[in-house]
Amino acid sequence: MLLGKAVRLERILNRNTHRTIIVPMDHGVTVGPIDGLIDMREAVNQVAEGGANAVLMHKGLPRCSHRGRGRDVGLIIHLSASTALSPYPNAKILVATVEDALKLGADGVSLHVNLGDETERHMLEHFGEVTSKAAEWGMPVLAMVYARGPKIKNEYDADVVRHCARVGTELGADVVKVPYTGDVDSFARVVEACCIPVVIAGGPKMDNDRDLIQMAHDSVQAGGSGLSIGRNIFQHRQPARIVQALHGIVQRNWDVDQAMELLADNA
Repeated sequence: MLLGKAVRLERILNRNTHRTIIVPMDHGVTVGPIDGLIDMREAVNQVAEGGANAVLMHKGLPRCSHRGRGRDVGLIIHLSASTALSPYPNAKILVATVEDALKLGADGVSLHVNLGDETERHMLEHFGEVTSKAAEWGMPVLAMVYARGPKIKNEYDADVVRHCARVGTELGADVVKVPYTGDVDSFARVVEACCIPVVIAGGPKMDNDRDLIQMAHDSVQAGGSGLSIGRNIFQHRQPARIVQALHGIVQRNWDVDQAMELLADNA
């Protein structure tokens, strides 16, 4: 591995545990400026102070979110996009390059692939192009790989998610993000099929903190390497505090009750 890539990976993954908490903030392109992502400097400050390893955003947002103070946090630039206004919202297209990310001082890049979509072939082509270019520069790649399309009956099915994770591994990603399959045993099967870190997506906004904490705990117990969670963090009533609780789960091997006690103490 190039030294540059190793250094950048240590800004995204905890160098001692090799686990991570990433907070995606790329939602504005997809669905517009939602709650929690209006004041970007404050949004980044909250999750950084809570102990997040990295934030993830499109190339135009670092100018709105760089703080110049407070706790440091890694930066991942998202390279692909689509909008909810499109008749083809699952068809992602490249909107930035690895070189763009380097110029912004990023520690990694990410892209989104929806397997099963009618435009899957183009997204896979872009995936291959990005990982090849990133390898030249020593830039880590996070691949968000989901199953969404006409043939997909259940995108959370363990065999389907396992396939998604393996695609990320085989096409050169350094970290792959997939949905959680719902239980420890099935997610352990996903993790065992990969030789790179596997992190889980947060999905829709959850109704209560315990469900989120339990999901994070179980994914780590299954061998997962952490979380890439957006709305359930930046739209939380106390973003820094929920990150602290999740940090305890991911980086310190807390149980669910320990994390919930921290939240209760600051309710």
